[in-house]
Formats: sequence, structure tokens, C-alpha cells
Amino acid sequence: MKILITGRHGQLGSELHDLKDKYLQHEMVFVDREEMDLSNSEQILEVLNTEKPQIIVSAGAYTAVDKAESDQELCDAVNHIAVKTIGAWAAENNTKVIHISTDYVFDGTSEIPLKETDTPDPINVYGLTKLHGEQALRASGANHVIIRTAWVYSTYGANFVKTMMRLMSEREEIGVVADQVGTPTYARDLAQSIMDIINAPEFVQGVYHYSNEGKISWHDFAVAIKEIKGFSTKVNAIGSDAFPTPAKRPNFSLLDKTKIKEVYQVNVPDWEVSLQEMLSKL
Repeated sequence: MKILITGRHGQLGSELHDLKDKYLQHEMVFVDREEMDLSNSEQILEVLNTEKPQIIVSAGAYTAVDKAESDQELCDAVNHIAVKTIGAWAAENNTKVIHISTDYVFDGTSEIPLKETDTPDPINVYGLTKLHGEQALRASGANHVIIRTAWVYSTYGANFVKTMMRLMSEREEIGVVADQVGTPTYARDLAQSIMDIINAPEFVQGVYHYSNEGKISWHDFAVAIKEIKGFSTKVNAIGSDAFPTPAKRPNFSLLDKTKIKEVYQVNVPDWEVSLQEMLSKL
């Protein structure tokens, strides 16, 4: 099967690239901005018409959450219009689409793990464009799987884990937000789950949630990084209001993973196990 993956150099794209030698039965084609600029619909169609994939993994996205507030046009082009273009092509060409979305489609006011059936209500531009992308893909008629994920990190790219390690190596004391709750997602685990879906006996269309198991705050996450790596930095718990950002963040991002586990039998490791695995690779 020919699989086209967007976002080659992103965290998820890089992890999928690392897995490709395990799946030699598939031809996996990776593209990034240079080969397929997601803000350019004509170029997207050109690449799709040349490659003619049977599955598209839509992993590329505009993910600069704060910058998106002032860069709305480009953010919408990449997170919404590009997905609409991919969906329309996929529907016409009988191609399946696995699209990666985000917990940011929700407002963060829930107190129980978020299900796929819960009503989205984004509170920032990034979340709104990702929701519009989901809606466009569903409306396209393409056979699709949408995976909402949260707090993604990896040995690749820039992310919270690497930022914490840098700050802890430079400072004696740091403050980390303690009133935003969720679960991190090791991009390697998500990449493996995507390959499990591709290789499943049946492609069951719909929206799914995936992150690692557990429930923590960003502060808990930072403390775990500190303990695993043996830093002596003091990690203070602070409120979101002490760390204002251009884009509002949801206070609650915990995703219910029941559906993806039942339908696709994917493995969902505990967040701490995955964090230790990632840190051992750095």
C-alpha cells in the first residue's frame, strides 16, 4: 500500500519515519513544506496527483499556538483549507485519510475525560482552525479517521520536555503551570498507533482520542522530568494567570481513550513509562 505522510520533519512525522523499516510491505512517502506546502492548494493537488497514495496521513499542521492569534490567515490555510483540499481529493480518488487533530478543539471546562461525542468549543485560533479542518474532512465524503491528541512530545523537534531540561540545566528555580490538567502524548506511541490502524483488518471511520494513560498537570510533568533526569532545580507550581500567553489554553485536556482501544486494540502506555523511554533515548 502507498502511504503519503505530511509533516515529515515534525515530531510525529519524524517518529513515523523511524518506524518505516518495520513496515516494508508499504511504500511510505514523506513530504514536508519543501515538497508540499500545505498553504498552497495547487501544490497539494499536484503532489497527490503525482503520488496517488491509497492512504494519506495528515500529520503536518500549523502548531505555533500563540503566533496563530496574529497569523490567522496562514494558520487557517494549513489547518483547515489544506485538510479540505486533501479530503476532496481523497473522496474523488477512493483514498483513506488519517488526520491528526487536537484537544484544543475543546474549551477545557469539562471535569471528566473528554469523549469523541463531546461538543467542541475552541478558545483560541489554533483550536478553531483545527476544528474547521475536522469539519471539512468529514464533509468531504472521504473515508477518514480523525485522531485528537494532546501535549505531544518527542526526541525530535521543540517541545515541553526539551524546554524543561534546558531550563533545569540553566536555573536553580522555575515556575510551571499547575492548573492545566491532561496527559502527555509520546509521539512514538501515537506513530505506532497510526501504523496499527493502517494495518488493522478493517478501517473503521470516525473520530478517536489518543494520549498516554494517566492524569497530571504540566507541573507534575515537569517534576517527573526533574526526578528522572536527577536535576536539583526547584519546580514551583504556578497558576495560568501568572504566565499570560497570547492564546488561552484549555484548563482540562484529559482525553477518554476507550473508543480507540476497543475499535483498534491499540496499546496506550502510561505517561510515565513513555516519558522514561523518551528520556533514555535523548
